[in-house]
Amino acid sequence: MPETAAKPLNIHGTALLMGERCVLITGPSGAGKTTLALALLDHCRTHGMFSRLVGDDQLFAAAHGGRLVCRAPASIAGLCEVHGIGPRPLAFEPAAVIDLVVRLVEPAAMARLQDEATETIEGCRLPRIDIARQNVTAALPMLMARLAIQPFS
Repeated sequence: MPETAAKPLNIHGTALLMGERCVLITGPSGAGKTTLALALLDHCRTHGMFSRLVGDDQLFAAAHGGRLVCRAPASIAGLCEVHGIGPRPLAFEPAAVIDLVVRLVEPAAMARLQDEATETIEGCRLPRIDIARQNVTAALPMLMARLAIQPFS
């Protein structure tokens, strides 16, 4: 009897590729996931670095070979929900392996130093960083430093 594939986990989040790294941004509705993703995409574009949306708002995640792979549901693939405007088309990649989980949290919930934080999703242990929700100004340098992306490369 053939083995059936497990149903992928449905994650409320946004994923994007930056160079060879993929970041999964999670947090409650209104935390700034899409805003942060758009700022990261723009930062990469400005510095001549490849970047693409994988999926916005909802992702399907599954473990493959010990790595977490995320993809957007077909119904929203290539769409990015802009607050107050609605879904807009954006260049995208159909799937990517997640390298870092970014969790948008209340500022009081952030640890000062987070080098060892991890999160396990679908059996895959991933490095994690917590960032204050709705604070792109603080988030950009934290993520650039963590991923060794310009200007920290």
